[in-house]
Amino acid sequence: MAYVGYEYVRSSLALPIFEVRRPALVKPVTRIMSSAEALGVPASLAPADGDFVAHLLFALKHEGVNLQVLASASQHLAASDLAAALAATPNGQYVRMLCSAWEHFTGNQVVAQPVITAGYVDLFDEGRYYTGGTDRDSRWRVNFNGLGTWDYCVTVERTPAIRDGLDFDVLGATRDFAASLNSELLDRTLTWAYLHETQDSYAIEKEAPSEDKARTFIHLLRQAHKPRTLDEAYLVELQASIVSNPYNQAVQYRTEQNWLSDGGRGALGVTFVPPRPDDLPALMDAWSRFANDTAKHLDPLMAASIASFGFVYLHPFMDGNGRLSRFLFHKVLCQSGQLPDGMLLPVSVAMKRHEAQYLSVLQDFSRPARALVNARAAGEGDFEFTFKCDDTIFRFWDATRCVEFGLSMAREALEVELRNETNFIVHFDAVRKQIDDQYDLRGSTLATLVSIALNNGGAISNKKRKRYADEVAPQIFDAIERKAREVLTDALDESDGATDDTDRDGVPR
Repeated sequence: MAYVGYEYVRSSLALPIFEVRRPALVKPVTRIMSSAEALGVPASLAPADGDFVAHLLFALKHEGVNLQVLASASQHLAASDLAAALAATPNGQYVRMLCSAWEHFTGNQVVAQPVITAGYVDLFDEGRYYTGGTDRDSRWRVNFNGLGTWDYCVTVERTPAIRDGLDFDVLGATRDFAASLNSELLDRTLTWAYLHETQDSYAIEKEAPSEDKARTFIHLLRQAHKPRTLDEAYLVELQASIVSNPYNQAVQYRTEQNWLSDGGRGALGVTFVPPRPDDLPALMDAWSRFANDTAKHLDPLMAASIASFGFVYLHPFMDGNGRLSRFLFHKVLCQSGQLPDGMLLPVSVAMKRHEAQYLSVLQDFSRPARALVNARAAGEGDFEFTFKCDDTIFRFWDATRCVEFGLSMAREALEVELRNETNFIVHFDAVRKQIDDQYDLRGSTLATLVSIALNNGGAISNKKRKRYADEVAPQIFDAIERKAREVLTDALDESDGATDDTDRDGVPR
């Protein structure tokens, strides 16, 4: 079946960009039919072969906005072809969108002075996409309302998952959660959150931080609420603080090519090649403008997700990019001012729990990007890379799955990680207090056994009993188990009978 619209233009012109995820295809249908995999188009409605302007106008009308294709294809379109389409429908909204995009991407003019009498039109349909502020193009009466600018813009579609995630209002629920706890319980919960956020952010990179590394990263997380502009100087400062090897500490954005590998032999083991060093300064400037400016006008969790994934796709340093990207999720979130000072959503803990899904979201970008770079082994552990693409793929990308994932992980960080830890602390205190009132037992031993019982459904194994037999009498083991089972059963009963005033895990709202 023949392609139509964006994928026709991409494949016919051999544009070095990503394949269209849901292409338009000529199919034996009587009207345009949409499915999860493709857009079915009757042959009678398909533009003529070779008429790239007509295919792009069709795409803008029926497929939405794909800035990767528009930016790359603009270099192959003649102003005269656009002018002819404009003459045919001088006030047509899609031809005006295409002319506006072409002029921005080429720096040239379609005509000296277009005569437009129709009203302004939005480039991005607000019913299909989440949109940003408006930048008016008065020549074509087109509002650029994307999430970014003509230099750097992501698209986020209005999917059910994102709508539900935003409607839940994770940040509002987090504020309510924090307000429901006394200061001591909140401090103990957050102490756990900061430590485990650090440990799991490293664990995602297959590392275990030393005590000094963990302390440094926790310090960074605690500083996330302090206002700082995300520019090269600050990012270099962050990278140098989390990378302990002085040979890998940056003083500027990287000036050499980096890549990721799955450990396989030769070029086939290379899984992702970030942009060329020469392209990086301009790309990072564009990313910084998004993170510092555009992000202020978006939902904070949406902005944090986009900034975090956008950063790791650019990989501006030779080391530490993954941990920095997850720190930047917190930084952008905290800069919104919608979380209490010191509050932390341990999203890396949730990401580690869903690591396969995290990798899948990353691969949505890394795999098609890898296909646009040729790698050749150039000695042991080194490669030469030939890019078939320019920096367009790094400037314009689909962030829909990134936002879906970010919203899901933030909700789980609250609903599972923080609430479960709070419950554990409450249960731990109840068991420890009763046993401590009844028996004389070393504090560290009591704390260990209470934790074991709570984490094991109220049981202490025979192996653990033997280990502590010299200092703990059998009746104390039994007492710990009884009390642990009691508090766990009570919590389950409260959860089953939860009302509007109590969450499902028994923590008051």
